[in-house]
Amino acid sequence: MNAKKLKLNIIITGIIIVQKIILAENPIVQTNYTADPAPMVYNDTFYVYCGHDEDGSTVWFNMKEWRCYSSVDMANWTDHGSPLDLTAFSWANADAWAAQCIPRNGKFYMYVPVFNTTTKNRMIGVAMADNPTGPFKDALGKPMLSRYDCCYIDPTVYVDSDEQAYMYWGNPYCYYVKLNKDMTSYTGDIVQIPENAQTFSNCYGEAPWLYKRNNLYYLIWAADNPNGKENIRYSTSPNPTGPWSYKGVIMPTQGLTWNKPCTSWTNHEGIVDFKGKSYFVYHNAAAPGGGAFMRSTCIEEFTYNADGTIPQINMTLEGPKQIGHLNPYDTTQAETINWASGVKTEKCSEGGMNVCRIESGDYIRVKGVDFGTGGAKGFIARVASNTSGGKIEVRLDTTNGTLIGTCDIPGTGGWQAWTTKACDISGASDVHNVYFMFTGGSCSLFNFSWWKFIPVDPVGSKSGLRRDEELFKVKCVISKNSTGSLHVELPATISHNNISIRLFDISGKQVSTLFNGQWTVSSKTFGLDKHLKASGTYLVKVSLDGKTIFSNPVLVN
Repeated sequence: MNAKKLKLNIIITGIIIVQKIILAENPIVQTNYTADPAPMVYNDTFYVYCGHDEDGSTVWFNMKEWRCYSSVDMANWTDHGSPLDLTAFSWANADAWAAQCIPRNGKFYMYVPVFNTTTKNRMIGVAMADNPTGPFKDALGKPMLSRYDCCYIDPTVYVDSDEQAYMYWGNPYCYYVKLNKDMTSYTGDIVQIPENAQTFSNCYGEAPWLYKRNNLYYLIWAADNPNGKENIRYSTSPNPTGPWSYKGVIMPTQGLTWNKPCTSWTNHEGIVDFKGKSYFVYHNAAAPGGGAFMRSTCIEEFTYNADGTIPQINMTLEGPKQIGHLNPYDTTQAETINWASGVKTEKCSEGGMNVCRIESGDYIRVKGVDFGTGGAKGFIARVASNTSGGKIEVRLDTTNGTLIGTCDIPGTGGWQAWTTKACDISGASDVHNVYFMFTGGSCSLFNFSWWKFIPVDPVGSKSGLRRDEELFKVKCVISKNSTGSLHVELPATISHNNISIRLFDISGKQVSTLFNGQWTVSSKTFGLDKHLKASGTYLVKVSLDGKTIFSNPVLVN
């Protein structure tokens, strides 16, 4: 989106609009336009895969890649960049439309609809990865399904409890097929579901989503309305292949934007359960500057009716409630965001992503940060600048809230020439929303990779364990060669406790477990050759009885 235009609109439309932006959490991403969302829950993390509507798309859908975002608390979302784009498919060159990712067999399978501008075929392909954030690669080297019209789009895949997998798709008709266990081929005929009043109320359009709850199968879909704007409806069946019975409207045609009616005539949905709650994921044009071809992903929490039916769900700007709080004493990626104004994200030379295109007046909000009763005494940020830099003002609860610290960011000689800067913090305790306010000159200021706070008081309860650096030290000596090692020294106060020491890459993905068991010595040295495959910044996390008590970034040469 045009972030600078967003800031201009805020000024013009007045204080009411500013207040809405402060409180809003829908759409969940503000650094890009994100359409056709597909949720996936894996390892206590809520992932959203979505298409990327390119900035400035006003005539038709301009989509070249898919994006991935994740959250553990439904409030702060981490940008994992693009796990897959059109260049992965030699047989397609356009329309990275609505996709879905599912785990199976220790792999992750992403089903994507694409287009070939020469043959005019609409096709469904399969990409595969070892991790939920990719990278994904073409699993077949050819389409799994292909047809010369608009029918073969919007795949949804569900693996049933008997391990049979099904794929539904289609516009303006709905089809299904049984997938084989390899998840890249199918058995039997392609079946078209009858379009009538009983199945789809004679208004099926596109975007099917299949799942099962309490032995009842749900098929959610976007209705093709005479007014040209879609709403979301659903049908149910006791069997995964029907017959389907129409049940009603879930999300009516609605529109929420900051100061004008919604102009998105499409919608695309997904439903999943996460940490005991149910969530409805969809898109609209609510982001500033959004429209029919620049859409954004939103999420609503809901509760099923007692009989298993789905209530009407309305679009909101507030979004779902946060689950738990964020620990500021763990290293957090700068691209973990609850709300952002003005900034973008890009690939980081040290791995993962970083926040970029930061200008004076831009900001990032992180929600529900729990500093504890003792509070924080310091702040550390990983930054880079090809100009003279700027400042990070750390404020609480609002953009002009209590200033608890200011971190000076110098020029480093390049946008990817990273350095770590620190500043003192005062007045941060208990739970707050944290605002990183960026100030400086009139040009781009700096890039921002990750941050963490340094605590004042003890946070451990066992054996007098403290998070104080004088009592708890992780000494890191790392080099990427045959003698590379990590030296970990722990205080005597935690001897004979259950300790785990793990390595994570900059995107938050666990690379290896160095140690897991009872700690009976004062220090250990771990060889890293078999654990690390590339240079870059890694995160060492030490946990006591499953709770992270210390984390420290280390640079591998």
